[in-house]
Amino acid sequence: MTTADARLGRRLPEQLDEFQLAEDNPHYRVDIERIRFSPYFSRLSAVTQVIAQSGAGLAVHNRLTHSVKVAAVARAIAMHLHRDPGPTGRLVEELGGCHPVVVQAAASAHDIGHPPFGHLGEMALDRLARSRFRLMEGFEGNAQTYRIITRLDEHDRPGVGLNLTRAVRAAVLKYPWRRDQGGNRRGAASSKFSMYAVDVADAADALSAYPQIEPGQQTLECSVMDIADDIAYSLHDLDDFYRAGLLNQAAISGEFRAWRRERAQLRRADTASVGARGRTPGYSLEMLWRRLAERDPWIADADAFDAAVEKVSDEVIDGLLTVPFDGSLAADRALARFTSEWIRHLQASVEVHREPAFRSGHISLNRTAWHEVAVLKFLHERFILDRADLAIYQRGQASLVERLVDGLTAWLDDPYDVRRAPNRLLDLVDLATEDYFTARAERPELLSTTDQTELQRRAVGRGVIDYISSLTDAQAIHVDALLSGQTERLWDAGQAL
Repeated sequence: MTTADARLGRRLPEQLDEFQLAEDNPHYRVDIERIRFSPYFSRLSAVTQVIAQSGAGLAVHNRLTHSVKVAAVARAIAMHLHRDPGPTGRLVEELGGCHPVVVQAAASAHDIGHPPFGHLGEMALDRLARSRFRLMEGFEGNAQTYRIITRLDEHDRPGVGLNLTRAVRAAVLKYPWRRDQGGNRRGAASSKFSMYAVDVADAADALSAYPQIEPGQQTLECSVMDIADDIAYSLHDLDDFYRAGLLNQAAISGEFRAWRRERAQLRRADTASVGARGRTPGYSLEMLWRRLAERDPWIADADAFDAAVEKVSDEVIDGLLTVPFDGSLAADRALARFTSEWIRHLQASVEVHREPAFRSGHISLNRTAWHEVAVLKFLHERFILDRADLAIYQRGQASLVERLVDGLTAWLDDPYDVRRAPNRLLDLVDLATEDYFTARAERPELLSTTDQTELQRRAVGRGVIDYISSLTDAQAIHVDALLSGQTERLWDAGQAL
């Protein structure tokens, strides 16, 4: 089998029309069209990225606009690597290739597993999956993405999901391991993973097309998608919060000034005392450096971190944020220039390595850019995600998700009324049941139990989680109101169960 055949690796043959055959690598084009026409992709327009549009206006990114921009950033990087005629281009081909359409498809699909309410919904479902259903793998948005494209989102044939090529399926495996299998050199397990036990066989089939890639490493196309996601997240979320007037320039400036002023003293302090004073100006930035050094010692560098702090301070804090966004055309242009310049800078900072240092993938940002992205992310992680008003709102959303889990589970446990449960919910439970019992027959070592009653219970839990995670924010709120009897809007267009 040739490398090209291995990368295609469709489990069922495809009939391509004359127009598609005229294109370069038509199978990849089919993949991206199936993803973009998927209802799971469409729903991202109504799924929170970080803050809801209803709370900050239509300019705020949702998961769909984020995915579109990740695809654009990723395509630009992939085009450069794909066309490189020199040693870098030859190395890319040796390692399995970096096709721009594969990268675009993976970028388009990378967030379709995100549940309602963004990362808050993800954390709530993970906790509930483990506590309510003893699903030790819990819930993870990346693993859910893979489950959707390979199992839940059927195109025209049952049992094969969207029937995508190996190349695209592998490119979506951002964390190509199961829960607690990925980690750092010090043995710390990663909470991120891209496959549930019931999806391991499919993931292994996808990765089999890349014998040059070591276990636990991303394919090149996946690495480009991952880098583009980091770039988009660090800049477009900053764009959102600036437009919404949520970034307090004085508070941010105070944090950075205090860290620079007291850097020597902070570096000598022990981590426990630094962490205990996290709300004191300067201490949160120092804790960021310590987390980077602990988690990623292969690339973390004190001088590079200091330089990144200076660059972000000069260009963002003492530059962009000194002029509040006023909604004018001039403000739009200034923000667009700022974002475009940073994107071009980060796109140009990509490196390809034959032997990556550690789980970083063969393609990565260089040391300078890697630290800059970390500091950019810090701005909204510290000054937006830690806000008390957002925390109160998110606690309410977590309670809503919990009510959904309990309400739907009780419905399925009701022998007198289970027949009237939503068809899709029943279908998803049936799929999960089939998956768990197939795994028991073929790969029992992947399961923590083989007891039939317990597996059936876990299948119900996985089906419930699959169902809730496929809702939009508004649908989740609507279903919760229906289950609790708090609405009279029974026939609500567009909210079909």
